[in-house]
Amino acid sequence: MFLAVSIVCDDYFLPSLEIISECLGLSQDVAGATFMAAGSSAPELVTAFLGAFVTKGDIGVSTILGSAIYNLLGISAACGLFSSVVSRLSCWPLFRDCLAYTISAAAVLAMISDSRIYWYESASLLLIYGCYILVLCFDIKINQYLMKKFSPCCTCFTKAMEESTEQQPLVGWRDESGPLIRQQSRTDSGIFQDELDYSQLSTSLHGLDEISEDHPNVFTMPEADMKRILWVLSLPIITLLYLTIPDCRRQFWRNWFMVTFLISAAWISAITYVLVWMVTIAGETLGIPESVMGLTLLAAGTSVPDTVASVLVARKGNGDMAMSNIVGSNVFDMLCLGIPWFIKTAFINTSGPIEVNSSGLTYTAISLICSVGFIFLAVHLNGWKIDKKLGTICLVLYLVFTVLSILYELGIIGNNPTRVCGN
Repeated sequence: MFLAVSIVCDDYFLPSLEIISECLGLSQDVAGATFMAAGSSAPELVTAFLGAFVTKGDIGVSTILGSAIYNLLGISAACGLFSSVVSRLSCWPLFRDCLAYTISAAAVLAMISDSRIYWYESASLLLIYGCYILVLCFDIKINQYLMKKFSPCCTCFTKAMEESTEQQPLVGWRDESGPLIRQQSRTDSGIFQDELDYSQLSTSLHGLDEISEDHPNVFTMPEADMKRILWVLSLPIITLLYLTIPDCRRQFWRNWFMVTFLISAAWISAITYVLVWMVTIAGETLGIPESVMGLTLLAAGTSVPDTVASVLVARKGNGDMAMSNIVGSNVFDMLCLGIPWFIKTAFINTSGPIEVNSSGLTYTAISLICSVGFIFLAVHLNGWKIDKKLGTICLVLYLVFTVLSILYELGIIGNNPTRVCGN
């Protein structure tokens, strides 16, 4: 299942995301915070609906909050440790996404504090996400204003972004006066002016230097020995995906990129569902409490697409897209909680609120807000780059958080009664 998710992301999901970004004139960070976050977070949406309507437990809540911590610390650690390229980061996208997620996490903390979710509380989550999308729509103008306003006191950020722009040009960042000013018009950004300009400006996540040349077939055997062995083992998965998803990297299917995006997101959800199903059976057999399952194994399982997608783009040097996916997918996860809660309280069970087990989740939400601040501070102290040093720090902090969470949920720390799956 891990291998299948990796193939879907690398061969279909990320190429379709690249074409969407080109057509809409999106920068790396906006594309990572919207389409990439929504597609890779599809498993969390499925988990939230299962928790609200099928299992009727708090496993959806604990999974999303637990995977949020994993996204912030675990995936940041993976991007730093598994990437051979030092990725530069921009100030505004990270600040924007961290602020949005802090507000979302604080809202969830306020909602679950009384262990009851009312319809107007779930509607407020949808409103927060709507405001976040609105900010992204005017991201260019807001970015211009902030950079002009605070550039005298943010010289270190300006220098980092200049270096980053030299190494990894962004789609839609074409103003000749400086790398910090983006085009005001997305439809008039000049991406599709002519063939030559198009090939020069296109930022490829997969090393496609010439768009005009057709991409090699997925059944082409790699030259390296280890890659050949892996290719043979994954051949059934490659064949199944080839028959069900149009490959938008090839000229014939290029205009089907939205179909590729939607079907690949559906495949990601289906594969992750099987992965989570197996993990749940193992946890029930071993008698692990469901809250502990949600905070650890299920959290890592449902975040496999986020991990794979973020590491893949970080290895190409696209740090802004990786970090915006990490934090932006968490903001989307808050929407995942809001949708099933709102549907259940407003249309299905209008007589009363939804009951959730909030004792351990309150601790998680508080830790989550602290971890958001830590990520922003760590990136700032690290010189606005993702490297192995930042990855090591994030990994250590994530392990500490996981151990403390498990001890708290098991009742070893604090006074928190446990619930075991099936009881």
